Amino acid sequence: MKPKHVALALLVAAVWGVNFVVMEIGLGEFPPLLFSALRFLAAAIPAVLFIGRPRVAWRWVIAVGLVLGVANFGLLFIGMKAGMTAGLSSLVVQSQALFTALFAALLLRERPGRRRLTGMAIAFTGIALVTVEYGASSPLTAFLLVIGAAACWGLSNVITRHAKPPDTFRFMVWVSVVPIVPMLGLSWLVEGPSAGLAALSSLTVSGVGATLYVAWAATLLGFGIWGYLLREYDATAVAPFTLLVPLFGMSSAALLLGEELTPLRCAAAVLVIAGVAITSLPPLSRRRRRQSSAPASAYAPMPIAQSLAGAVNSSTNGARQ
Repeated sequence: MKPKHVALALLVAAVWGVNFVVMEIGLGEFPPLLFSALRFLAAAIPAVLFIGRPRVAWRWVIAVGLVLGVANFGLLFIGMKAGMTAGLSSLVVQSQALFTALFAALLLRERPGRRRLTGMAIAFTGIALVTVEYGASSPLTAFLLVIGAAACWGLSNVITRHAKPPDTFRFMVWVSVVPIVPMLGLSWLVEGPSAGLAALSSLTVSGVGATLYVAWAATLLGFGIWGYLLREYDATAVAPFTLLVPLFGMSSAALLLGEELTPLRCAAAVLVIAGVAITSLPPLSRRRRRQSSAPASAYAPMPIAQSLAGAVNSSTNGARQ
């Protein structure tokens, strides 16, 4: 990759990693379901007015919007609001790659090979370390909610892979339209109208800034750059940069929010990232063969991810193996 394109890939990984810190700030200003609805509203409007149709069947747009937008982000935001820290959330959601492989095996009849099973075992060991440390001092429910969010993300990856959208950015914008009304309705029923109205009536700069960041920077800008890189290079050259997302997430949470980076958490991060890499990326020899035979403009449809970007490598490369 050219240096300027490497810089763009690093920028996207940083934006997606810092996004977890920004989400925690936003959750301090809004109820979680309302914040999720506002995030998708800001991402979809006005962008949806200036792009064409998603170029896939509407049922896939609706399915991904409900599974990824409503279920995944609803569980993630509720889990973070319940006490799951930004840094650990950026790490734990990487387990979506494992759930992607699991759902692909169950729904698409893809058999995971020995290498992928090894990677899954390593990553699950890292998740187990996080569970032991976090569960000993914090609400385990919050951790399980984030795991549930990762599972929904993995399912949405399989659906997206089946839909095969030719334009990821356009697909992302239309997917963002779907959760708006369901999230507003759930916020009204679960969080109550008074909580939402109180948050909206006392808007702060940090609340507005957090909403715009997760919508415009992490979603529109992030996926816009990501789609451009995937049109310039083979996906196997771009996808590994998503493994940097939890590193940016955990380090920015430590610097900006004062979250502690314990030796156990660092060890867990190494295991999870290594396991996801083994699970998601093809062997080096196969990557070399693909890169030598594929044109520079080769483009593979990628899954939708807010912030949570590690799904890109898992679903794309899983479809090719």
